[in-house]
Amino acid sequence: MRIALAGAGAFGIKHLDALARVDDVEVVSVVSRRLEQAQEVAGKYGVPHATTELSDVLAMESVDAVILCTPTQLHAAQAIATMRAGKHVQVEIPLADNWADAQEVAAVQSETRRVCMVGHTRRFNPSHQWIHQRVLAGEFSLQQMDVQTYFFRRTNLNALGQARSWTDNLLWHHAAHTVDLFQYQCRERIVKANVLQGPLHPVLGIPTDMSIQLKSATGQLCTLSLSFNNDGPLGSFFRYIGDTGTYVARYDDLFNGRDEPVDVTNVAVSMDGIELQDREFIAALREGREPNASVHSVLDCYEVLALLEAQL
Repeated sequence: MRIALAGAGAFGIKHLDALARVDDVEVVSVVSRRLEQAQEVAGKYGVPHATTELSDVLAMESVDAVILCTPTQLHAAQAIATMRAGKHVQVEIPLADNWADAQEVAAVQSETRRVCMVGHTRRFNPSHQWIHQRVLAGEFSLQQMDVQTYFFRRTNLNALGQARSWTDNLLWHHAAHTVDLFQYQCRERIVKANVLQGPLHPVLGIPTDMSIQLKSATGQLCTLSLSFNNDGPLGSFFRYIGDTGTYVARYDDLFNGRDEPVDVTNVAVSMDGIELQDREFIAALREGREPNASVHSVLDCYEVLALLEAQL
């Protein structure tokens, strides 16, 4: 399986590390806005081709699929271009930053029949998979999810502390993780959603604090707090309050309500959610099937985000 990676920043590096652990996968090109960055990353990972243009990759017969780790504002258009070029695509979360573009990506997937998967990593973290398996088995019913997504980004930096050329978005990017995960774990649609936002950042032009409430069809609740102003601890923390227990997920790790670790090492073949996400993408390509986190399976999330944006 021959893969091209577009976007050689913090998350692109995570995918390259993950793909290196998957058998019979070759990364054949790295695309970055700056050629020197593309060449540096390609050299480090033994990738034979580097370019600044996604169109170069889409014209290569040697490319089976593309993983897009580019700025949010480019995701939808680049995913569409990739599928129209006959390539499969995994586009990092979020699929789009508006509802119309998200719908168009789904329509193009139906038209081209290319695999289109969205990087909703929370579906793949072993901690959240452990919860999901118990939901499916009828051993755990979620009553409430309480989520904190906290970063310290008062300036325009990425996850590595490097300057960004684009502006991140609490609603369309970071809230997307939780909105999709809540529906995925409840196995129901969200029927009510509310949002409040703090003041706009004077330079970035975005709200750096946000509060969201969600309700499922049968009354399960989710409360999500997001901030770019929180000076530690950083990251996303998910508290699952259910009928048979309470659990706290911290990325790939899981703890019970008394902060005792829960063994999730046997949930999947890896303890790295990004690797598991990439393995699902590759498996779907090889097996000719729809992947978990396909564009159609996550589309409800983006409809909810659009409804929340309309409230603002």
